[in-house]
Amino acid sequence: MTVNDCYDKMGANYQNVLGRFGSESMVKRFALKFLQDDSFDQSKDALVKQDAETAFRAAHTLKGLCMNLGFDSLYEVSSALTENLRGRQLNGWESLFEKVEQRYLIVREALEELQASE
Repeated sequence: MTVNDCYDKMGANYQNVLGRFGSESMVKRFALKFLQDDSFDQSKDALVKQDAETAFRAAHTLKGLCMNLGFDSLYEVSSALTENLRGRQLNGWESLFEKVEQRYLIVREALEELQASE
């Protein structure tokens, strides 16, 4: 799998990211680092524990990573979750987090496939 194929699979604009990072190897290097990030798990755990502050910070981190890496579809839903949690209130997060989780799994699967093809 190429990096471009990976971005297509996750619903992201590879050319946009390539323009910012400058080379395919840089895009790949930083995209694969996403697999080590635990902000998704932190937000999930915090939401289950009803810890609005930690959930907000983790969702905000996830949103920022997705924006920087060009994971457009995951960025959109994580941004919506972040804005929902901005006031540190836990109202209506369930459906938003479900969308984040769905997109996260797609991104993770695509990245794992890219990593396996090395």
